[in-house]
Amino acid sequence: MRASGLVRMAATLGMLLATTALATAQMVYHRGAAGDPETLDPQKTSTVVESDLLLEMYEGLVTYDAKANVVPGVAERWSVSDDGLVYTFRLRDAKWSNGDAVKAGDFVFSFRRLMNPETGAKYANILYTLKNGEAVNKGKAKVEDLGVKAIDDKTLEITLETPAPYFIAQLAHQTGLPVHPGSVEKHGKDFVKAGNSVSNGPYMLEQFTPNDKITLVKNPNYRDAANVKIDKQIFYSMEDRAAALRRFQAGEIHSYGDVPTDQIKFIRETLKDQFRTAPYLGTYYFVFNTTKKPFDDVRVRQALSMVIDREFLAEQIWGGTMVPAYSFVPPGIGSYANPATVSWKDASPIDREDKAKALLKEAGYGPGGKKLTIEIRYNTSENHKNTSVALADMWKGLGVETKFVNTDLKTHYALLRDKGDFDVARAGWIADYPDAQNFLFLGMSDNKGLNYASYANPDFDRLMAQASKDAPDKRAATMRQAEELFVRDQAFLQLMFYGSKNLISPKLQGWEANTLDRHLARYMSIK
Repeated sequence: MRASGLVRMAATLGMLLATTALATAQMVYHRGAAGDPETLDPQKTSTVVESDLLLEMYEGLVTYDAKANVVPGVAERWSVSDDGLVYTFRLRDAKWSNGDAVKAGDFVFSFRRLMNPETGAKYANILYTLKNGEAVNKGKAKVEDLGVKAIDDKTLEITLETPAPYFIAQLAHQTGLPVHPGSVEKHGKDFVKAGNSVSNGPYMLEQFTPNDKITLVKNPNYRDAANVKIDKQIFYSMEDRAAALRRFQAGEIHSYGDVPTDQIKFIRETLKDQFRTAPYLGTYYFVFNTTKKPFDDVRVRQALSMVIDREFLAEQIWGGTMVPAYSFVPPGIGSYANPATVSWKDASPIDREDKAKALLKEAGYGPGGKKLTIEIRYNTSENHKNTSVALADMWKGLGVETKFVNTDLKTHYALLRDKGDFDVARAGWIADYPDAQNFLFLGMSDNKGLNYASYANPDFDRLMAQASKDAPDKRAATMRQAEELFVRDQAFLQLMFYGSKNLISPKLQGWEANTLDRHLARYMSIK
């Protein structure tokens, strides 16, 4: 009798322990990342890796839903004046991770910090749509002149320089995220460190170990915390796509946003629906350093572009996951219609090569002229390496000798943004919002942080400035004229349009494919 009673007690205790363990077990999302972020400062960010992290930690006036549609965030609603210049946002009850209320003044502080030239925000010009934004950022106006004003703690008024139909979509970008004023004032640049970081999004920064992992934990003060199922996210820095694939197959990570392209056939056959591909609004390109000879000569740039077999790159190097690009703006942007393509798009490969050789000869290169030696820089990835090697092979027919330099992601982009020395370098652009302006603004001469080529064409700048003032029915035509100049000059060597390539575990629920490839963990769960 006593023995059976002990057995019953043990069984009951076991059930209680099991129930407690289930109640306290954390739901952890193991997430592969393409590299380390250079910064976790929303006002200094510029890469996709940083965006993926920051959109988990912070929430702007608007945010994304699971399909990457723009939806209300901290702002529960807004209104727009009849002339399209003044936006009035009503903020909902939201808190920072330390319990402070999120106020309209926090957004004023953050937008002013973004535009303040002392901040050194490389991406500030994305919000030159703000009244006096460009003037403030260039030191020609005071930060107090920026068109952002707190009417009261719950009401924010934003005035634009000119009407911008894409403005609300711009605010979903990471540069539209707020920072906690008290933390910035107390810790200075160290406000981004674990222990100092205060955020208002679904997750908080717990740990950052460079070149290893970043851990985010659920923010109990987030306005919608009750509906956030994943308790912890661990981002693992993985620039080696093949290594990431092996870790995914071993079940060590639930997702990864790329694959080694030379293994795509194997991946499709082996992983089947765990390999998700979808249209992706982005352009894969290389840039010429136009401040350096001979890349300051448009004839050299055009010749090098003409002999590139983009169909080969898309099909053979990238396994059919990319689309050949002859324009810089991708197709599929409703407000833009048909992008402008290079004039030689439909010429035969032989005619292109003959024309390329003639252009190089005019510029003094090739047989009987100077030898052209090019150094290609790319960030760590088998895919970028294979693309670079293919370019070198295609240029060999023009008598070009090629060398390669490979660095990690953050080093690569820091060199490009800070105008370091290079000949030709790999880059890519993923839309922040679906508008042609978000691609073409990269070539504006005053876009110091993102115009890696240092391209400067006064006519292009004039057309882009005009487009910002045009009525909607004229704006697209003006931008298309600008793109005609842009692709003619080939400072930006457009190669392919992206397709997203994601490895998704069946354990990860709620992941949705979309053209921006945005995937917020607040909408997901792990089964």
